[in-house]
Amino acid sequence: MMKKVFYLNTCDTCRKILAQFDLTDWELREIKKEPITKEELEEMHKKTKSYEALFSKKSTQIKLRGLDAKSLTEEDFKELLLDHYTFLKRPVFITDNNIFVGNDKNNVAALQEFFGVN
Repeated sequence: MMKKVFYLNTCDTCRKILAQFDLTDWELREIKKEPITKEELEEMHKKTKSYEALFSKKSTQIKLRGLDAKSLTEEDFKELLLDHYTFLKRPVFITDNNIFVGNDKNNVAALQEFFGVN
């Protein structure tokens, strides 16, 4: 069974979320050291049905590149996600049947339920 977590080591929020769970049998991927592959992005997309859902609109790269997030297409989101690790909304927990993207309250609550942690 696939069990992977994509996260960023320099992200305090990521570290806080990961610390809540027993990730012994999970593959941990630090996305700055080892960026996501095209295949992994496709796998995530299959579960979310949207590249935008995986895209962090808080990425500092948006401003640096002068991008207007509102005018981006799914294809743009896909290319940007593959181009720079900060565009991935983090952390991403993915299994054969589930995906949990980002650090908003609802997602963290869903993760806690998934892991059976309150």
